[in-house]
Amino acid sequence: MKSLMQTLTRTALAAALGAGFAMSAFAADLKVGLSVSLSGPNSSLGVPYAKGMQAALAYKPEVNGRKIQLIVLDDGSDPTTAGRNARKLVEEDKVDILMGTSGVPAAIAMAQVGRDAKVPMIGLTPIQLDPAENAWVFTVAQPTQLMIDAVVQRMKKDGIKTVGYIGFSDAWGDLVYNALMKSAPEAGIKVLGNERYARADASVTGQVLKLVAMKPDAVMTGGAGTPGALPFLALTERGFKGPVYGQHGLINPDFVRVVGASGQGALMPTGPVIVAEQLPAEYPTKKIAMDFRSVFQKVNNAPTSDAFSAYSFDGWLVFTDAAARAKGEPGTPEFRLSLRDAIASTKEVVGTHGVYNFKPGNLYGVDERARVIVKLENGQWKLAP
Repeated sequence: MKSLMQTLTRTALAAALGAGFAMSAFAADLKVGLSVSLSGPNSSLGVPYAKGMQAALAYKPEVNGRKIQLIVLDDGSDPTTAGRNARKLVEEDKVDILMGTSGVPAAIAMAQVGRDAKVPMIGLTPIQLDPAENAWVFTVAQPTQLMIDAVVQRMKKDGIKTVGYIGFSDAWGDLVYNALMKSAPEAGIKVLGNERYARADASVTGQVLKLVAMKPDAVMTGGAGTPGALPFLALTERGFKGPVYGQHGLINPDFVRVVGASGQGALMPTGPVIVAEQLPAEYPTKKIAMDFRSVFQKVNNAPTSDAFSAYSFDGWLVFTDAAARAKGEPGTPEFRLSLRDAIASTKEVVGTHGVYNFKPGNLYGVDERARVIVKLENGQWKLAP
């Protein structure tokens, strides 16, 4: 019964978001196409993305006197649907830019459409692709290596010598594992195991039993959203007493709700927006982060407590900065090419997660200013020393 109610709630929320965006579909000079997961296992990420974009539209609804139209589609947490959505947004809605989505495989599917159609895309999640093969895609998410390096530095500080790994059996799990394997040996830490599970799995007991049998000092997880809570829950059930580390794919309230006491003390990296109030006054992203929280509260009638809605907001800031510099008429191939080139020349655009600087051939645009380590304490994220 509880599962049914949760499904109905998600469905109602997706419908409400869709209706809200449909109402904003007025005649406009600039068109943004957003595909995210408003339903399915990735909806705990996709719904915040959509709400963050609502806040962004309210914060900056036009560029140089041109109104912006936002068109939102639900990919149902399916990469094939994400690719189909992207094609519809490009071919039927004639958008000037694509944004999305709620998982790495789906983002890759959208990126391929953007490349083929010569429409720029701002990814909201880390994307695993070669910029030399796709010059039309950028992402406001932090590169996985940047974030995992911070985790490994923390592990070394904590005296960890061996760490077990469990993550998704998809591109996100690969990204986290590969980053860990690159960083950990350099810090004198041995990685034990490489256990995987699907996002839709209901249990990871078998995988955790294998890891616990290896007797690692700690465990590193490579999941995201609510499915990312499964290893924490299973490790608690098996009596594992060592520290458990996560990454920025877990920074959302649904993960905190599902993981409960099993997440107590977990350490993971995130963008500074998640602990904006705890940052020093001089931190470069603090002011815009607080502005974002204010407009998000006003638009959504609720506070933001996740990292994902802020990625949408930052993507919008990068887009509007570039659109103000792009040449030509929106809706034309010339404008889309100029918009892509303008994104690729972004300089010191201050967002909630970091300060963005892009250049041709670079998929990512942030540096160390885009990461902090946080600890989960009694259901709240606390800035870790």
